[in-house]
Amino acid sequence: MEEYSQEDWGNHSQDLHCYQTGEQELDEMPTTKRTLKIKQESSEDTQKRDVMQNIMQILESVQLKWELFQSWTDFSRLHLSNKLAIFGIGYNTRWKEDIRYHYAEISSQVPLGKRLREYFNSEKPEGRVIMTRVQKMNWKNVYYKFLEITISEARCLELHMEIDWIPIAHSKPTGGNVVQYLLPGGIPKSPGLYAIGYEECHEKPPSPLAEHRGPDPGNETQGELEVPSPQASLRVDVESARIIYCYLGIAEVRTLQQCLFLHFQANTKTFSKDWVGINAFLSQNCVVEPGVSPKSIYIKFVEVERDFLSAGSLVECLEKAIGYPLKFNN
Repeated sequence: MEEYSQEDWGNHSQDLHCYQTGEQELDEMPTTKRTLKIKQESSEDTQKRDVMQNIMQILESVQLKWELFQSWTDFSRLHLSNKLAIFGIGYNTRWKEDIRYHYAEISSQVPLGKRLREYFNSEKPEGRVIMTRVQKMNWKNVYYKFLEITISEARCLELHMEIDWIPIAHSKPTGGNVVQYLLPGGIPKSPGLYAIGYEECHEKPPSPLAEHRGPDPGNETQGELEVPSPQASLRVDVESARIIYCYLGIAEVRTLQQCLFLHFQANTKTFSKDWVGINAFLSQNCVVEPGVSPKSIYIKFVEVERDFLSAGSLVECLEKAIGYPLKFNN
């Protein structure tokens, strides 16, 4: 951080005392309102932390190298002003050389150069935090890393992290064992990206109680062993169901509405026991045994201008973000 002298760091850190802290604001509130605000902020903080954790996972999966921040000549040399990117800010200390994340973000609406300047500008809230921690010797050095992305890849990450799944209803079997999907209204007649997923519930195998809880030394009697009850042995832990991505579609030649309609036509002629493609998977799911419900299917979509859809490695981008391969994308 060459551009700030120790005196400059000290002057800026003193400016922090003139701002009201969150604690002071809470003290002025009635107890009921204070409790509600704390709960609300806690939920928002959890959501932000989950998003940041996902972004950090993407940055780590592509094995980018941390760059030491020294001066703004670095950024002018790299020509970052107009790039969109996933970026991270890191730091180390005098006690630990390992670099840890301070922040990670997808810069999809604002160019990367502008966002980084805000994090290294002492007059911006983001930069003031970093400056103060270096000045107080909490941190030794500050680092950054980034991965350039296209507009379509930015929208793909938005599709994953910001857009909710929409469940697809299905009709009851009429005169046979085939159901039909009932697509919701409001699917745009425009180009874009869409994802198809299905709900999956994992079951953990039963395990003896002794594996989960060891004997209590204070209550143990010599010669006695703790024997799990039959009910404990038969206990099965069921994880909450989650939606598995299986297909990412690019509506470039056709519209989002047309692409999804073609996937969800219940056509038994295309039925196959082997899941060779998304259409075969959806067709197979429509053939149900009596009393058995088909697998729950979900969709999500985002509009993207047609000119941008051909840029970027969209399937690989989504696979890195979710952490597993898509079943029906070649």
